[in-house]
Amino acid sequence: MLDIDISYDISNDKEYLDEDKIKEFAEYIVSGEKEDEYAKNDYYISLLITNNENIQQINKEYRGKDMPTDVISFAYNETENFGPVEVIGDIVISLDRVIEQSNSYNHSEAREFYYVLCHGLLHILGYDHIEEEDRIKMRSKEEFYLTKFNYTREL
Repeated sequence: MLDIDISYDISNDKEYLDEDKIKEFAEYIVSGEKEDEYAKNDYYISLLITNNENIQQINKEYRGKDMPTDVISFAYNETENFGPVEVIGDIVISLDRVIEQSNSYNHSEAREFYYVLCHGLLHILGYDHIEEEDRIKMRSKEEFYLTKFNYTREL
């Protein structure tokens, strides 16, 4: 089972920020990636939905980049878990960037939010996109999960 703690330091007035939908989407991805282990273990993820100003501070402090970004992920899968719950990691999403990018890429805010969430989840589950081969694999996973929930590129 997945326990996801969702926090906001901005107003939560977007229909697509439905916590049940977010949890269902995240659980589908984690269960798909953890496969056989998922039925035997409990997992925990924290999610903070914020704005450009706050994510820029986090990006500067932890990554040395003084600019806003869409998502930052902190994976804990490289350390041992002590206790009955596996803490997978933390995800921080800038809703400002989600809205900006949805306009730039000409698709819905919902699609962009779930893309960014999927991207962050895959990062804390061990995926990366630095090398071309890894990028192709991660993009394929993203499209697979987004398609399952009908978060397509069209408005």
